[in-house]
Amino acid sequence: MQEQKSAITYLSKERFAELEKELRELKGKGRREIAFKIAEARGHGDLSENAEYDAAKEAQQHLEYKIAKLEDVFSRARIINGKDLPIDKVYILAKVKLKDLIKNKIIEFKIVAQEEADFDQNKISLTSPIGKSLLGKKVKDIVDVKVPAGNLRYEILEISR
Repeated sequence: MQEQKSAITYLSKERFAELEKELRELKGKGRREIAFKIAEARGHGDLSENAEYDAAKEAQQHLEYKIAKLEDVFSRARIINGKDLPIDKVYILAKVKLKDLIKNKIIEFKIVAQEEADFDQNKISLTSPIGKSLLGKKVKDIVDVKVPAGNLRYEILEISR
């Protein structure tokens, strides 16, 4: 885990803005709401047997953890523009069209930083087994990927931004 703390996190401008907005909301509205809940629970009397107070304090800890985690991401963040990167090989922010040679299906992924990964939106982390295997590869390369569910085999059909 220590290794990951100091690692640079590459983010798109859009994702950086989303995280910035989330952090502002957590620090502002989130902290205000928690402070209100704690104050309200304190008003109910003895804190030693006050489940509402305990729940509010636990929520506060969770909120502060999320804030610290986002601040850590920002401390390591570097904004990149995919348009500035070449498309001769697979790099971060590349859109990659692949042919699954086992299932004979065409799939597309966008290679993103771990903080942006969202499999439902076909955004895979460059630190995932598939992402790691694709990095640096060119069109027509065959890529073998070992994943927990078995082995995958892809041919790179297209790389774009």
